[in-house]
Amino acid sequence: MDIFDILTLTGGLSLFLFGMSVMGQALERRAGGRLRQVLEKFTASRLTGFLTGLAVTAVIQSSSAATVMVVGFVNSGLMTLKQAIGVIMGANVGTTVTAWVLSLAGIDGGSLFIKLLKPSSFTPVLALVVGLRDVPAFGQLFLLFQNPVLGVLAGALLTAVIQSSSASVGILQALAVTGQVSYGAAVPIIMGQNIGTCVTAMLSSAGANKNAKRAALVHLLFNVIGSAACLLAFCLFRAFADPALLGTPASLPGIAVAHSVFNILCTALMLPLSGFLERLVSRLVPDAKQPETFVELDERLLAAPPFALERSRQVAADMAETAAKALKEALACLRGGTLKLAASVRAKEEKTDRYEDLLSTYLVNLSARPISEADSMEAAKLLKMIGDFERIADHAVNLVEAAEELQSKGLKLTEAAAGELATLCTAIQDILGLSLAAFLENDLSAAAKVEPLEQVVDDLKEQLRTRHIRRLQKGACTLDAGFAWFDLLTDLERTADHCSNIAACVTDASHDTLNLHQSLRQTRQDSEEFRKRYQEYTQRYALS
Repeated sequence: MDIFDILTLTGGLSLFLFGMSVMGQALERRAGGRLRQVLEKFTASRLTGFLTGLAVTAVIQSSSAATVMVVGFVNSGLMTLKQAIGVIMGANVGTTVTAWVLSLAGIDGGSLFIKLLKPSSFTPVLALVVGLRDVPAFGQLFLLFQNPVLGVLAGALLTAVIQSSSASVGILQALAVTGQVSYGAAVPIIMGQNIGTCVTAMLSSAGANKNAKRAALVHLLFNVIGSAACLLAFCLFRAFADPALLGTPASLPGIAVAHSVFNILCTALMLPLSGFLERLVSRLVPDAKQPETFVELDERLLAAPPFALERSRQVAADMAETAAKALKEALACLRGGTLKLAASVRAKEEKTDRYEDLLSTYLVNLSARPISEADSMEAAKLLKMIGDFERIADHAVNLVEAAEELQSKGLKLTEAAAGELATLCTAIQDILGLSLAAFLENDLSAAAKVEPLEQVVDDLKEQLRTRHIRRLQKGACTLDAGFAWFDLLTDLERTADHCSNIAACVTDASHDTLNLHQSLRQTRQDSEEFRKRYQEYTQRYALS
């Protein structure tokens, strides 16, 4: 084996792994929306979790990636350890789909559909056969491990290095084309590949909370125990039966069958023991003395953009509700409520600030990955709206500060001013509720009601400014109270502006565009519905 053989080997392996990566990413982007729906249907049912893990892994064709996602879900508090066990077991069966897809290269004839599914029809995966089949020395690396234990170690080592059991099985199938790999050598290697694939999840659990570490450990123990049991059965079968089949060259479909049977047997053995696994890993990774916190946005989820995007939306929803609560508490302060709410408003504002920093960084990193056009639009929509949520919380703090200023200086609004402010605050609460419903429920009907109400808020602000100036001129109000009054009006009006931005963003996203200003202009100029609602809101919030 000279340097040129090594270069050929390295190039062929690299091309194959590249092809596997491209194929997995393309399938993931194509099925992004469905993956998001699957995430929403996670339950505590053992069977449902198993089927979910199977389906997701069959789509993305990587049990390692699926398990890393599970670790991320557990670390984020989206999934319990009990749920994770079922999903991990399902992932082990789902990863066998790749071997069946690759085995189609060995099927002769067939329909046009079958021919289109063959790896020879995909340029990247064509590297599997071109790059590896002509390197006998590489095949000898596997043939050296006729001892089952050494075969398991070889499969585990190879898979640990390339961190993909699907790719490792594909390499084994490529070697099988040469006729150098017998079933007796292939089966132990397949067992070892399941152990080697655990490396990725174990590495990803570093720095995670205890339950995430337990999920990764479940993956390892599941494969180690299952492989050990199957290896023992294999050795006994070979010793007492000595079937001729083990000495015959393995075919591509034969390896796919062996891979599927092995994983199904492991799952059948371990699924009833999921409760035992849960108790075992809880002992191996004991509870920490200090209470652990969940990570809002786990970097591990970026490996599956649809799931990362769904998690981002959930965090953004929490951010929106936090900002809305902060504003409602601030309005309660203005209506004469206890100023003890001020501390709560400030805490919520700090939380929205933290959320904005987290989401901005996370969504930018997510957008840099290969994602579908629909997911890219959703990420852009969230990036635009989180700034509005953060500013609403800022205005809530400003309102509290204005209320504190009035109290500290012993200033009181006149009865007329208090009544006018109450009307404006009611309009602000209503527009806040509409914009929140538009975002949280993707309610286009609620979104359409926001813009005419925002225009009414603008009108109210000008009317209140004019009326207060007249009171100042008549000496019915002090200058200090006037300054606080104008600050209140500005913060309330700008809150409505941010609500308008949120609703317009929801509307634009439904039309696959984020041209906010154009959308608002068209809404005001061309919509008879806008004019009708504007008149309705004008009458509802008319000043006495």
